[in-house]
Amino acid sequence: MKVLVIGSKGFIGSHLCDFFQSLPGYEVFESDVMVDYEKTNYFLVDATNSDFQKVFRDYQFDACINCSGAASVPDSLKNPMRDFTLNTLNVYKILDAIRANQPICKFINFSSAAVYGNPLSLPIQEQLALAPISPYGIHKMQAEEICKIFHTYYQIPTCSLRVFSAYGPGLKKQLFWDICKKAGQTDEIEMFGTGEESRDFIYIDDLVAAVQCCLSDAKFQGEAINIANGEEIKISHAVEMLLHFFPDKKKAKFNGLIKTGDPVNWRADITLLRSMGYNKSTTLEHGLKNYYQWISQQH
Repeated sequence: MKVLVIGSKGFIGSHLCDFFQSLPGYEVFESDVMVDYEKTNYFLVDATNSDFQKVFRDYQFDACINCSGAASVPDSLKNPMRDFTLNTLNVYKILDAIRANQPICKFINFSSAAVYGNPLSLPIQEQLALAPISPYGIHKMQAEEICKIFHTYYQIPTCSLRVFSAYGPGLKKQLFWDICKKAGQTDEIEMFGTGEESRDFIYIDDLVAAVQCCLSDAKFQGEAINIANGEEIKISHAVEMLLHFFPDKKKAKFNGLIKTGDPVNWRADITLLRSMGYNKSTTLEHGLKNYYQWISQQH
């Protein structure tokens, strides 16, 4: 199977490439905005004016997985046009290139649990009415609609993966990265929120395994699929677990301030993902230990 990973230099994209390259029967092609003189199956994309027509005209793929885009709620508030371009417009450009050149290519787009906003009940099912509370969430929702449009009107096989709180080695932003950076400077770490907020964490190895399940067994009819573990974990619990690995005693203090665009509680219903054969292999404790060991080696 020939698989093109767009956004191959990013956190999820790089892990996906490593994963598929380790499996027999897969030929991996990569695409991103950074120059790479060493890789042969690599396509450079213009960061300011992306064009995917030539890639899909010159090469045939069985599947395209789009991991590119912006992944920051605060940045989407500061630079909404940039966020729209990377998370919405680029999806349209990729799908239009697939439509024009190889309409049987499967397309997986990485969406986000941010499309749900603050759900009224848990666990969150895919059928829930979407109510994003940030430009980032809105743009991801719009990208999902684009995937549906291209399936409905052009029969392109598409699906959207609503990733919840992914983490693991290589991630240099968000909650656990911020904690580790602050812990290197002080023994008392100030955190936003109350600590009672919750997330549904998924370790990167489990995430890429979930992607393989979807690639093999999803219907590709424009549907959305929750990518998570179906577990609601309080932020305070996750923070304490991570700080436990530091040799010096560290303490987290929550300031009670809620960032604009941040949801309160998340837990996914993963019935659909489980029906495709997904099973968690990494506990939060083991995943955080791996993350701490990785970040301890960064200079």
